[in-house]
Amino acid sequence: MKYMLLIYGNDRTWGEMSKLGADQVMAAHQDVIKDLTAADEYLGSEGLTAIGARTVRVSAAGVPAVTDGPFTEAKEVLAGYYLIDCASIDRAAEIAARLPEAAFSPIEVRRVMANEEITM
Repeated sequence: MKYMLLIYGNDRTWGEMSKLGADQVMAAHQDVIKDLTAADEYLGSEGLTAIGARTVRVSAAGVPAVTDGPFTEAKEVLAGYYLIDCASIDRAAEIAARLPEAAFSPIEVRRVMANEEITM
């Protein structure tokens, strides 16, 4: 099954992680990617930035409203993700716990829906 590991963070998260050093954080991610690739569980991952981000909402009248930045009401922002293919949600949670951000902020684990599950 496919799972999305959603990495969240905030200014406190980045401050704490900076104490580890960028090299150590990146090495931890490279170790996870190496292990997942060897286990044929790795599908992809990317970091996300809020720089230049936009939020789009469409009114009931169908008029789009575009504002700068991610949701400002959130305490944490979506900072990156992993897309993995593994046997169970328990395995996905085990992988999420290995991500260096997990020590400082939540990693959300969601199963990716198969096309046949999506109904309108």
